[in-house]
Amino acid sequence: MKPTIALVGRPNVGKSTLFNRLTKTRDALVADQPGLTRDRHYGHGKVGGKPYFVVDTGGFEPVVDEGIMVEMARQTLQAVDEADAVIFIVDGRVGVTPQDKLIAQHLRQVGRPVWVAVNKAEGMNQAVVTADFYELGLETPVAVSASHGEGVRELLHEVLSRFDDVEDEPAQDHPKFAVVGRPNVGKSTLVNAILGEERVIAFDQPGTTRDSIFIDFERNQAHYTIIDTAGVRRRGKINETIEKFSVIKTMQAVESANVAVLVLDAMQEVSDQDARLASFILETGRALVVAINKWEAASAEQRDRIKREIARKLAFLEFAKFHYISALSGHGVGDLFKSIDAAYAAAMIKIPTPKLTRVLQLAVERQQPPLSGKVRPKLRYAHQGGTNPPVIVVHGNALEQVPAAYWRYLEHTFIKTFKLQGTPLRVQYKLGANPYASDDRPGSKPNPRTKLRGA
Repeated sequence: MKPTIALVGRPNVGKSTLFNRLTKTRDALVADQPGLTRDRHYGHGKVGGKPYFVVDTGGFEPVVDEGIMVEMARQTLQAVDEADAVIFIVDGRVGVTPQDKLIAQHLRQVGRPVWVAVNKAEGMNQAVVTADFYELGLETPVAVSASHGEGVRELLHEVLSRFDDVEDEPAQDHPKFAVVGRPNVGKSTLVNAILGEERVIAFDQPGTTRDSIFIDFERNQAHYTIIDTAGVRRRGKINETIEKFSVIKTMQAVESANVAVLVLDAMQEVSDQDARLASFILETGRALVVAINKWEAASAEQRDRIKREIARKLAFLEFAKFHYISALSGHGVGDLFKSIDAAYAAAMIKIPTPKLTRVLQLAVERQQPPLSGKVRPKLRYAHQGGTNPPVIVVHGNALEQVPAAYWRYLEHTFIKTFKLQGTPLRVQYKLGANPYASDDRPGSKPNPRTKLRGA
């Protein structure tokens, strides 16, 4: 099994920068602002042929007793308990602080090997910058620069030398779903309910989650990856640069997922921002499940109101399954997985060309496309052009003359026949080449234009 390395330290010492360096990604948000990272953030890396897991943590405040910093400290302690080794990151330009001493005192008691990484040491004498940190009583301090990469490889070799060589585990295809929605609708509470533990910070404060947190887990012997995301506000209310980056990370999480779980609040109206977020999910072609949270707490009047608003504002999501749940009590949470599994299966379906063509021909026999002047468009055959979302490419002649209503008829035929519940469907057409037209005449080559529609 790969060793797990936890990155620990007080706020703003460069943990997320080192995480990005170790994983060769930009997954962790980085800014010159203390307390940016709040939840545990996992990633993969490899150095010298040795793979490992690395865990980014929030700024460790061991003496706080209230507020969100308590939850951040608890997340850090849990990461240390799970880890095989700890890299304690300190700031070489500031020197040893009282908080560093408190953290070191705790780490000496956890029974894990702990290395001290003296960060921000670029351009400094290594012997001088590390001298003060010997008093922490841990492994020999190593001078590094997370932003420039200096000393990082040497530190990793030292850490991994304590562990046996392991082979990379083969990549597995499994559902990856992102939990998205406006701030404070209960996304992190839902993630914790799904996982059965306080894996991410759920706090009664909008904007608690700032980064997208990827979590691998198993349920009924099936593998999943869940992504907790930051709440997406209306553009005019996004003021902080950090929040703007959080929204970007949420959009990227949707694009990297197979399925999006859109969380609505039964206690609030369906806003234009909810509709815009749903539209973005549809535009990216991701499968979708809608969870209306806080259902048990909603009054009968509130329940009737949100159902009417869903029918009015989210009618374009007719392909998605809707669930009325309570993330806090767990009511209805288990049923989400039936829809997530079905949506994933529909999004990733692979349909043989003969089957698609037979369904297309039967649909044409039942109802031919209308005449366009004296010409009737001819739909000859179809093949699948992609997955997530499924793309069906129809070949024939004069297809640009097929009206939108007929394309919708074909879409519904494909959806019904192949049971594509929970995913949008995109139908494209491709015109056949005219073998008698000269190459320099318009229309002598296949028309590259496509027609896209969501189911």
